Amino acid sequence: MKVLIIGGTGEMGQWFTRFFKNNGYEVTVWGSGGKVEIARKMGVEFAPDLDMAISESDIVIVTVPIDITEQVIIETAPKMKSGSLLMDLTSLKVKPTEVMKEYAPADVEILGTHPMFGPSIPSLHGQIFILTPIEGRCKKWFPVIRALLEDNGAHIEVISAQEHDRFVSVVQGLTHFAYITIGTTFNRLDFSVAQSRRFMSPVYDIMVDFVGRILGQNPYLYAFIQMENPEVLKVHEAFMQECRDMSAIVREHDVESFISRMKEASVHFGDTSAALRRSDKLINSKIAELDELVNSIGMEKGLRHIYSDVVHVGIVKKVTPRSVVLSTGSKLVSLKLENIRLLSPEEHRKWKTENLREYSRDISVIIPKGADPEVIRSIIRTNMNVISVQLIDTYTCAKSDTGSSVTYRVGVIGDANATVVNNEIAALLTGIGCKLRG
Repeated sequence: MKVLIIGGTGEMGQWFTRFFKNNGYEVTVWGSGGKVEIARKMGVEFAPDLDMAISESDIVIVTVPIDITEQVIIETAPKMKSGSLLMDLTSLKVKPTEVMKEYAPADVEILGTHPMFGPSIPSLHGQIFILTPIEGRCKKWFPVIRALLEDNGAHIEVISAQEHDRFVSVVQGLTHFAYITIGTTFNRLDFSVAQSRRFMSPVYDIMVDFVGRILGQNPYLYAFIQMENPEVLKVHEAFMQECRDMSAIVREHDVESFISRMKEASVHFGDTSAALRRSDKLINSKIAELDELVNSIGMEKGLRHIYSDVVHVGIVKKVTPRSVVLSTGSKLVSLKLENIRLLSPEEHRKWKTENLREYSRDISVIIPKGADPEVIRSIIRTNMNVISVQLIDTYTCAKSDTGSSVTYRVGVIGDANATVVNNEIAALLTGIGCKLRG
């Protein structure tokens, strides 16, 4: 099955290139920037002839900026082969689906889609994916695409293009508008966000991070989300009117009106208790790692840098609300908390196994009669500093009343004291009835 992704060298295009490739599709990408090296890095072909690639593909996906999506569809749709599928991944649905319907041949199926996530997510598990099929234009491919997404863990919502644009005018239009406006207000007030973090509450900290998250991304994308959806302007008017009304109430010190507005909004909102629990969960997850690091001062921990993927292993020396300091033996390393992830014990052990030199120690014992050498081997593996255990020699004397003589070769993690580990294993083996030899 051949998939062509127009815009496949962009961030979302790269995400879906990897997704379709990992699901067994033959993927070709094309981008106006001609970034062949990105295609090569992903292990797919960059289309040398776009028109030919369109005519040969079973699925063509358009994932380009909103303002040029319609033009790309107009140029692409007529060139598609019979029985193929044309999809778009933009955050608006009415205009793209109307253009697909108009320009795609009758024997080419069309499907509007909107992934409600960005390219930083690792997988589809738990992510919402909106599909806006046009009646009579996606009988063959709709179940195929839906099954592919659901099999990879996505939650599918099927609505009309008109419903989609109304909902996202609030879900994206209002939230982005509010966050961006908070950011521009900081700028207008010449307010130091960095200094304000000295006095932050968990809620403020999370809110500011979301503001920064939006401000730090592609401004063109957010401009087009605001400007290309006609429903957004109605939302802006309602929002600004509420801001004016609430500001007037505050100016007049009208406590009763303020309380009344807040209570009415609470009733309309619905289950505020569930919202409180979900937000508590978010806040607690944010501080849980900090608490674990604070409780680990003086202990060895592994920290993976999220962006460079470099792992730092060392003794935790100091923890602040914004950073952690590790002693790696030769130097102190200071890392920002937002840039790192604490390794689990299993990940920490795996890193040490793969990156530290292994020391071998042989230990010979006479095991109890009837004991299984393999079971004893698995018992030795329970020592946290043991990487591997090999059974290298077994001798059983038929005339002896004792059990077999067994020799194990034990691999010890490089930063552990091999003598101490050897003594721990010896104590363990004698404790279960083995007799040390030599």
